[in-house]
Amino acid sequence: MLKLSVADIISNIKSEIPFEAVSDDYSFILKISDYAPYVCAAVHNGHQFRRSLWDNCLHTEHERWYEEDPCTSDMVASHPIVLTGCDSRFEYDLNRPPDGAIYSDAWGKPLWKTPLSAEEYDHSMLKHASFYSVVHALIEQIEKKYGKAIVFDMHSYNWKRWDREVPTWNLGTSNIDNNRYGAIVKGWQQKLGTIELPNNIKSDCKINDTFQGNGFFLKYITTTFGNTLVLATEIAKIYCDELTAIIYPEVVRAVELQLKEIVPLQAKEFHEKDL
Repeated sequence: MLKLSVADIISNIKSEIPFEAVSDDYSFILKISDYAPYVCAAVHNGHQFRRSLWDNCLHTEHERWYEEDPCTSDMVASHPIVLTGCDSRFEYDLNRPPDGAIYSDAWGKPLWKTPLSAEEYDHSMLKHASFYSVVHALIEQIEKKYGKAIVFDMHSYNWKRWDREVPTWNLGTSNIDNNRYGAIVKGWQQKLGTIELPNNIKSDCKINDTFQGNGFFLKYITTTFGNTLVLATEIAKIYCDELTAIIYPEVVRAVELQLKEIVPLQAKEFHEKDL
């Protein structure tokens, strides 16, 4: 894998050069094996948390891991365009706008012993800005090439914290044009519901049941580009023990293999429809 500056990554995108690279600050990875008409993203996949923040952080490593989305990048790794966040959302959250990307508290607990210095704050915000400059260039190029784009925005959530039955998959659609894209959403819901999982794990999919799709990644793309649909797709953490951090690789693999089949089908349906 290459290590490239953000400027070089954007240059490659604009020239439609296939590549796989980590940003030169190691904050995200972009793989483009082919300039396909769809993008897969896992913005909360990362667990990195830079050393200079350790002693000032009140949350344990497991508390941070618990709120991250481990393995979401693995689930879409076989697709031609995959954008992966490498840093923990506790360092800065790529799914929040710049003015809220750095937490002061997280899930009811203060995050920092003392407020971040201006230097530490700016360090994190530069990473956030760099990521979105690449997102902008990537979606712009896909729209330019195909006229429109579809983005599979992959997340996970902790199902055991809910006091009711929750779906295996949740689609958040409150910030997309449902009049325009409703049929695509329904098609994606149906496909996700057909996924077969090992260990007798159920696989159902609901819309706006546990989450409504309020993330900044979706909002940024949706408000910036007129012909790109972002499907905020959440899987319950049935692929791990969210309390002990044990991963079930057979479940991750089953999800990956079936997404390998249904994601291109959904992208094809999207591009064939007159939307």
